[in-house]
Amino acid sequence: MITAVRKPMEEIRGMIAPFKKILIVGCGTCVAECASGGEKEVGLLASALRIDAKNRKREIEIKEMTIDRQCVYEFIDQLTGIIENYEAVLSLGCGAGVQALAEIFPVAKIFPALNTTFIGQTKEPGLWIENCRACGDCKLGDFAAICPVTRCSKSLFNGPCGGSKDGNCEVDPELPCAWNLIITRLEEKGELGRLEKIYEPVDWSKMGKGPRKIMREDQSI
Repeated sequence: MITAVRKPMEEIRGMIAPFKKILIVGCGTCVAECASGGEKEVGLLASALRIDAKNRKREIEIKEMTIDRQCVYEFIDQLTGIIENYEAVLSLGCGAGVQALAEIFPVAKIFPALNTTFIGQTKEPGLWIENCRACGDCKLGDFAAICPVTRCSKSLFNGPCGGSKDGNCEVDPELPCAWNLIITRLEEKGELGRLEKIYEPVDWSKMGKGPRKIMREDQSI
């Protein structure tokens, strides 16, 4: 899932400073899971902004809404007839959601309340980690479902660098060495022979030089 963290209150306050009617829109999918942009977080931000406005003796009207996904037009349509009534919109969605809202409502002033971070895995309550770089050329099948592009600090494809210690990375001793994990898992599976293959360096061009897209003709209308 896409993870994000809320921007500092000072930055959010600065973005909406010229406006008195604010619509805060949450997203009920990815950023809700990482406790940054769901219905609960919309309520917390709205309360914080109301308290801040009261302390500053500033009049402000805030409406709270959360849609299932800010990046899907069918859900964005729920804002039709509402968004036009507000001077500014604070989006608690990822960067894709913010841009989708702005595309559908080009006249509206839409601001991001979150900083989009990475594609993450929920490791445990309150902890999300990056395991995928969206490189466009997945090799998880070769490396025992452990991504060396993301989880190795040096993105090595042909074995460890030799600097790890006690199973941890030399770049960040708090980080498990990805290659130690790969080798251990392949050994357990009896598939260590997979590492006899020489892998080409990552083809970073597959990440694209501009916005990437996927076109599925079988899914188009």
